[in-house]
Amino acid sequence: MVVSKIEIEGLLIIAPKIYGDDRGYFFESFREDVLNSYGVDKFVQDNQSLSSKGTLRGLHFQHHPHAQGKLVRVIKGSVLDVAVDIRKDSPTYGHHFTIELSEINNTMFYIPPGFAHGFLTLEDHTIFSYKCTNYYNKESEGAIRWNSPTLKIDWDIVQPNLSDKDKLAPLFKDFKSPFSLSNFK
Repeated sequence: MVVSKIEIEGLLIIAPKIYGDDRGYFFESFREDVLNSYGVDKFVQDNQSLSSKGTLRGLHFQHHPHAQGKLVRVIKGSVLDVAVDIRKDSPTYGHHFTIELSEINNTMFYIPPGFAHGFLTLEDHTIFSYKCTNYYNKESEGAIRWNSPTLKIDWDIVQPNLSDKDKLAPLFKDFKSPFSLSNFK
């Protein structure tokens, strides 16, 4: 695995070493020792979703004490994956990072607690998988509107398929973050 840090502190791009031959391929999709060396907590829950093309899920997060880090990847299809820094005292507060994840590139993306996360499916029958560092808790969930003008995320879609919850999420300008950098030291 090759792990790369990016300009927003905490986000990691993980590119597996893929071994292929005429039978197919093999790669390690998870290595606890490698991720631990980058400060990633243990994972306690795995989730998977199936979505049609044009489905947008997010931007979601969980409040303390149930804040979650997520290791995400695509098993089938492709997505535009987005993480937004919502740590209010972070120098990159309100900044976002986008990456395309697909069954072809097999790239994984780690989003730590203190970020809102979402993805847009680029193909029908996309299977998205994520490992979480904390258990889901309904009372701790939060969301930010996917198309908040101040975030300037280029989703390259006008009318995605959204849940009612995501349609009603607050705009970023009206959002009061429960996170600070000191929550994660």
